[in-house]
Amino acid sequence: MDTLTLITPLHVLDRILALNLDISLWSARTKLTEEDFGGAELPPEDLASLGSKKICDPARLTVFSKLKARAVNLLNRHGVKFLSGWAIPEDKAGDIINGLCAIRDEFFMEKRNFLACYDEGIAEWIARHPAWASIIQNSTVSRDYVDNRMKFAWQLYRVAPAAGLDDDTAMTESGLHDEVENLGNTLFGEIARDASEIWRKVFEGKTEVTHKALSPLKTMRDKLVGLSFVEHVVPVIELLETALAKMPKRGSITGAHLLMLQGMVCISRNRGRCFHKLKRL
Repeated sequence: MDTLTLITPLHVLDRILALNLDISLWSARTKLTEEDFGGAELPPEDLASLGSKKICDPARLTVFSKLKARAVNLLNRHGVKFLSGWAIPEDKAGDIINGLCAIRDEFFMEKRNFLACYDEGIAEWIARHPAWASIIQNSTVSRDYVDNRMKFAWQLYRVAPAAGLDDDTAMTESGLHDEVENLGNTLFGEIARDASEIWRKVFEGKTEVTHKALSPLKTMRDKLVGLSFVEHVVPVIELLETALAKMPKRGSITGAHLLMLQGMVCISRNRGRCFHKLKRL
């Protein structure tokens, strides 16, 4: 089946902002050294390399990974991968930033709590591994070091093509044109990935689903609505909204209604079929 190559025009830059998520976490790991093994004979470096050791209970740090994942998920729900971050609709920027601010505030609250108990946490970790106490103690770092390593920030900016340069090649080979032209392909690739996950988690092998099954489809629809200025997006929105509008208001979703949803997801998860459908609309 032939596919449609989407070429997004440069003027979509007038409708989007670029957002770079700048989050760094402390891994609580340091490199193992020969001294940690008390002079034991080790393989030469060209044969094997030493791994790392954990100097703090990893369970104390999982909350920060979860908060980072929430921030990424927020941007994935509303934007599309672009340059080093995401392209987000300008008219949705306020809501997106408010969402990031809420996650950031929670991140810094958890960071304060973690640092307040940092010394006690290290001591407990050493107590749990008394045979290796010296290895841990010799590798611990200060609270200030950890504080500086844990960061939650972002940069929001508008992108514009370079103009007025003396060297024409510098303008035409800036790489921005390629990034923008591929924005539609990137978006439909993300939709196909999301639809595949929805199929696997919600619809595969099912003869009946509840109204909870509509939630991920509405999330996908909302993402497309925000990016409706990208070429060929509107017909897909219409397909989704038509399917959602035909669902019963209450009770389980079965029979023809379920088949309609499953068909919509199958179309969305296969870019080739989706583009073929778009060419006919």
